[in-house]
Amino acid sequence: MTSHPSRPAEAVRTPRPVADLFSADGRLKAIPRRPARREALLAHLTESLFAPDRDYREPEVNQALLTVHEDFSALRRYLVIGGFLARTKDGSAYRRQQRPCSPEGAAPAVA
Repeated sequence: MTSHPSRPAEAVRTPRPVADLFSADGRLKAIPRRPARREALLAHLTESLFAPDRDYREPEVNQALLTVHEDFSALRRYLVIGGFLARTKDGSAYRRQQRPCSPEGAAPAVA
């Protein structure tokens, strides 16, 4: 059997790790424009910055997001619109959401 030139295309379909979106100092280089790539980033940020079963005040969410990128308001908006964080009607509190479409199912607790 010979190897087909189409083999590398399979690697293209494999999602790239989000680690390449960050610089060596742990800051986000840019917010991805591609929706699938941005969603992978948002899932990573949700799991790494926000504990499940805890309410966060808006300043806490902003401060957590500022640790990775200066445009915290855009990240916060993407997290809410994408269903990663739920916001109370008055906007005073946020809570991490379990996303039924995530392949892992329930996300593990963040230490």
